[in-house]
Amino acid sequence: MDPAPIRVLVTGGTFDKAYLELEGRLHFRATHVPEMLELGRCKLPIEVETLMLVDSLDMQDEHRASVLEAVLRATEERIVVTHGTDTMELTARTLGEASPKKTIVLTGAMVPYTFGSSDGLFNLGSALAFAQSLPHGVYVAMNGRCLPWKGVHKDRTTGVFGLRG
Repeated sequence: MDPAPIRVLVTGGTFDKAYLELEGRLHFRATHVPEMLELGRCKLPIEVETLMLVDSLDMQDEHRASVLEAVLRATEERIVVTHGTDTMELTARTLGEASPKKTIVLTGAMVPYTFGSSDGLFNLGSALAFAQSLPHGVYVAMNGRCLPWKGVHKDRTTGVFGLRG
């Protein structure tokens, strides 16, 4: 049986940042997702769509509305959203409250992929696996864990996602 197609929606975040050595700052050029899929030897039917490349601290309600619109228009029932971790829970809530009849997994990275020691490759692979195996709903996949959108939050002291008590 062939796996169901997956759409990866790219929004930016640390996941896709690169370092400008001469300026000493991080910025966006293009998404690293296709390179990451190739490096991971991914054999899934995946369509990558770049919606935006923004730091999640700069993400506004209109950006989240664009993500929701892309989810709703996608023909695929299984979707991974790459996202910055600082406001991932807000986008997860936006998608969760809309209740699309799809499996949507948000993921990101604490360290940029281009640094070589990034958690992004692991998180992307995990998100793809969770997107294939979970029922319809909205989830956040980070550090090998997958949490339902309702109550998910990032602990700012540890950088780890969990559920509010």
